[in-house]
Amino acid sequence: MDLRDALIDWDDPEDEGSNSAHIAEHDLSVDEVDSVLADESTVFDVSESSGRPIAFGRTYSGRFIAVVFEILNPDDPLILRPITAYEVPESTE
Repeated sequence: MDLRDALIDWDDPEDEGSNSAHIAEHDLSVDEVDSVLADESTVFDVSESSGRPIAFGRTYSGRFIAVVFEILNPDDPLILRPITAYEVPESTE
């Protein structure tokens, strides 16, 4: 299963509490999050705080962000739903 090929589930940004409105609160766009989830250099892991999958990568605009998401459908088609996304310092490890 290649997470980079997944369909991304976004709510209407006008809906209060939507995932797209939530990432906008962190000054990020749907396009920036989509670009990270599709990028070959993105690193996927598991969030230590929530236990959910998390992606770390650079947006097309150059910002380094974390994207916490859930897998809605693990089969074909693979569907991911971003929960939150926010800018983080890039690890130097």
